[in-house]
Amino acid sequence: MNRSNLWAVIPAYNEEKSIGNIIKETKKYVSKIIVVDDGSRDNTYKVAKRGNVTVLRHIINLGKGAALKTGCDFAVKNNAQIIIALDADAQHDPKEIPNFLESIKSNDMVFGYRKSNKKMPLILKFGNWFINKIIKLLYGVAIRDSQCGYRVFTSKAYKKIRWNASNYSMESEMVAKAGRYNLRYTEV
Repeated sequence: MNRSNLWAVIPAYNEEKSIGNIIKETKKYVSKIIVVDDGSRDNTYKVAKRGNVTVLRHIINLGKGAALKTGCDFAVKNNAQIIIALDADAQHDPKEIPNFLESIKSNDMVFGYRKSNKKMPLILKFGNWFINKIIKLLYGVAIRDSQCGYRVFTSKAYKKIRWNASNYSMESEMVAKAGRYNLRYTEV
């Protein structure tokens, strides 16, 4: 896989404490990284700039969906072939990137899923389970964690799944569009 066509997009809002390390760890696997500072009130922008990556900035907070779309649009305009979307809050371990890259070779999209967390409240576990079942029923996409934002997709897939939502519901919208366009997918 050609690293020059591989881009990581990291939306960030008030993540000055974690963004530096996320950039450092992601650089081990990806040479082109875009951080989209989504109107942070802390030093996220300054810390990200020190990481020697492309940093785009929303003047006001527009939401994760808007920030991720800003970064993905920028990557595609600059010839990205593969886009890795991961969060700035250290919830997504960059060490998993090689697993995603191996899986994208034969798919249009790779969804991350979080391992079961015993500390997660029962109502949230039920909510995730319910959403996953509805997504399978409505869109034919069977995944374990429709709300996990750790994802990899080709630029061709991005053009089909490009979402309208500016908030976290964009994750469900991406899944719905993956089903609508019969994209090949797997999970990591």
